[in-house]
Amino acid sequence: MTIDWKALANNYRDAYLDDLKSLIEIESVRDDEHATDEYPLGEGPTKAMERFLAMGDRDGFKTVKLDNTVGYIEYGEGDKTLAIQSHADVMPAGDGWKTDPFELTIKDNKVFGRGTSDDKGPGLAAYYGLKMLKDQKIEPKLKIRLIIGTDEESDWTGMKHYFEVEPQPTFGFSPDAEFPLINGEKGNGTYEIKFGNQNGEEFVLKTFDSGLRTNMVPGKAVAFVETDDNEAFVEKFTDFLDNNPVAGEIEATDEGVKVLVTGKQAHAMEPKNGINAGTYLANFLNQFDFEKDAKAFLNLAGDVLHDDSRAHKIRANYTDDIMGDVTMNVGILKFDQANGGMINTNFRYPKGSSDEIILEALKKVANNVTELSHMVPHYVEKDDPIVSTLLGVYERQTGEKNVEPEVVGGGTYARLMDRGVAFGALFPGVEDTMHQANEFQPIDDLIKAMSIYGESIYELSK
Repeated sequence: MTIDWKALANNYRDAYLDDLKSLIEIESVRDDEHATDEYPLGEGPTKAMERFLAMGDRDGFKTVKLDNTVGYIEYGEGDKTLAIQSHADVMPAGDGWKTDPFELTIKDNKVFGRGTSDDKGPGLAAYYGLKMLKDQKIEPKLKIRLIIGTDEESDWTGMKHYFEVEPQPTFGFSPDAEFPLINGEKGNGTYEIKFGNQNGEEFVLKTFDSGLRTNMVPGKAVAFVETDDNEAFVEKFTDFLDNNPVAGEIEATDEGVKVLVTGKQAHAMEPKNGINAGTYLANFLNQFDFEKDAKAFLNLAGDVLHDDSRAHKIRANYTDDIMGDVTMNVGILKFDQANGGMINTNFRYPKGSSDEIILEALKKVANNVTELSHMVPHYVEKDDPIVSTLLGVYERQTGEKNVEPEVVGGGTYARLMDRGVAFGALFPGVEDTMHQANEFQPIDDLIKAMSIYGESIYELSK
């Protein structure tokens, strides 16, 4: 069968954008505070997953929801299963948006909104790739499942549950990264360091708050401080802003001097793409004579961990020829006089390093270190048929030649499958705005991805 996949995908352009609009409007951020039996991760993630399933019902697919945390859209039959793993949850919007993050905005042939790039836009493109096969009455020779998770940005609750109650798929891909193809993902570990609540007298750290998630570079940090010389404090902050790549504000309040630092959000897989407002604020405060737990907190955040994405200062740095560097993100920083402090770090590490090495390095510079989560590195050999098939489709549709798979620091659902890879939808040379303010994706790229996904699903299910 000869199919012009590009022309076919373009026929779905308007329908795709309508469906994407309905997904972006759902604020599908994990919300444990309002969790219920019906909405185990808060209402938004489940509602967004259900919206995906409603599309499947509308278009005549079999749909299944498992315990309100994960669902799938199924097409075809067979002993083998091709899995396409996407997620309906999104990161918190954060500050700095020029448009409403939960309203699809089209400007300059781009779609803006939280989830347009990670992962509602690409996941929906993969859904339409599957829909193209069904509309063309192409019968796959295996079972195809588009699996929709609801907690990829946190603990993978839904997708882990799927693998607990369903057999592992034969192979598959996750449309949650970049093209041409990712066949390796670094190990991923998150660690929490706790502090007491003791202060000194001359300088008092009343509160410190920065960061939304461990896998996100904090774009904002706020602290309230008591000092006996506000004028000198303000003068030093002005000098600090003049000499560092952050913006800020300072004012006297009834709660003390309020200090605000603004940096740049970014995905934790490459902290260099962001500017960590939390460690910069700690770096500024660390020059003053804070004492006890407050000083320990500021020193670790503002000196030992500050501006060191490759973890050289704690001697956890390492580089593998294939998988690259260890990276470190300081994602959440909090301190208050009642509860003490905490710093959460997220490390992405290649084979050759390990969770044990990183944990030991942290314990040498801090007390009370706890591992919160950990996943080992994942790698699919370049000669696996899923790699060669998907790269072949990509080359045919883009005209690029001799493309090579990549290894990244990001973690996708693909690593839950022995033969799982990440495949799109960000094209080379396009700005990566995942986890950032003003997240966007070019419309033409999403339609191109739809075409690639359609042909890829066809080739893998023949």
